[in-house]
Order: sequence, then C-alpha cells, then structure tokens
Amino acid sequence: MGKSLTQQKRGKGSPTYKANSFNYAAQVTQILQDKALIVDIINSIGHSAPLLKVKYKNNQESLMVAPEGVKIGDYLEKGKDVEVRTGNTLPLSKVPEGVFVFNIEVVPGDGGKLVRTSGTTARIVSKIRNKVILKLPSGKQKEFNPKCMATVGVVAGSGRIEKPYLKAGNRMKSMYARGKYWPIVSGASMNAVDHPFGGSRSSRKGRPTIAPKNAPPGRKVGMLKPKHTGRNK
Repeated sequence: MGKSLTQQKRGKGSPTYKANSFNYAAQVTQILQDKALIVDIINSIGHSAPLLKVKYKNNQESLMVAPEGVKIGDYLEKGKDVEVRTGNTLPLSKVPEGVFVFNIEVVPGDGGKLVRTSGTTARIVSKIRNKVILKLPSGKQKEFNPKCMATVGVVAGSGRIEKPYLKAGNRMKSMYARGKYWPIVSGASMNAVDHPFGGSRSSRKGRPTIAPKNAPPGRKVGMLKPKHTGRNK
C-alpha cells in the first residue's frame, strides 16, 4: 500500500514545510565598504541573533550579524590594516592566534557563511603558510584560506536556548515561523496508514526495517541495505 511519507511531503512546497522568507528582514552579509555606522539593532524571525543595520558614506545600507559589545552610533571597519577590535572585519591572515571570530567566509568574497548563530564563536588555533586553522563551535578544526574575511568578536544573543519554551504552543509558533518541521514523530509511533513502520499491535514491529534495494528516495527509511548477509566464507 502506498503511503505519503513526511520525507515526500516536504518536497512539495506546502506551507507547512516552507520557510516564510518574505517575512525575513533581508540578506545578511559582512559590511560592504571600508567603514560603516551602526544606525539600528533589529530582530528578524529568520535569524537567531540580533542584526545590525549599518549605513555607509554613500547612504547605502545593509545588515550584518551583531556582535556582543557594540551599540548604536559605533563605527565598524573592514580591511587588511584595521584594528583588531570587536565588530571589525579582517582577513584571517591578519587576525592574531587565539582571537575569537564569527561570520567567516568559506570562499573569499562570499560575504560570510559560518558561525552566525546567537552566542557562537570560532577561535584561530594556528597559522601555516597557505592556510589558517580555526576551531569551530562544534569543536571541529577546519582549514581556511588566509584571504577569507571574518568579523572579530562573539555573536550576540547568547543564552537564548537557556530560556525554556514552557508550552508546546510557543515551540510550535517558533518552528512555524522558520519553516521547521515540528514535532518530529518516529515512524514506529504512527498509524499503519501513515508509515511502513506504523501500527498499534506492538512497539516493536515484526517486519524487517531494511529499505528495499530499489526503493525510491522517499521510501529510504529505516536501516540501510547491508553490504553482506549471512556468514562470511
């Protein structure tokens, strides 16, 4: 019997699984020019951290992830020779070892892709001739091009996950605003009509959980096909 699984529904673009990106403030990047003035601190439902609205000499405006310790009226700088100060953006080759950075470019010129969540930061561990090694919030160490730009400091908004939701309704609204699938229900807890593993006869189903070899992408649930079966000879 064919079953419409959650993995299949998520690709159809229904409002339940689609991010409300039209409600987001704007695209967030690093500062675009040599010097910028902080004119406002705003909130965007699409970002966990507060955002800075910065203004340049030619009256152009853009948004960037806010670091801890800045305020409206401060100036931020970008370049090779600027001071290593909170909020300033420099190439990784110019940032001393041990300094905390965020909003790091993966490829020079991409505007910053890594370490943008509230309260997170990365630390420069060491420098080699053609690469800079950073320790990311996950604890993993990753190599970067020395020309990649990064912003000095720690992303603002730390402690966000320490505040409990208290009610399932609050959690639901928060997840819906960002297009996140919630609550996450295991297939074994569903009804038989909703999932191949569903049914109320027992919590442990009496059928194999290995997906068929030629199963379509939405049917690839459970354990993957083993490379060998039986005893090796």
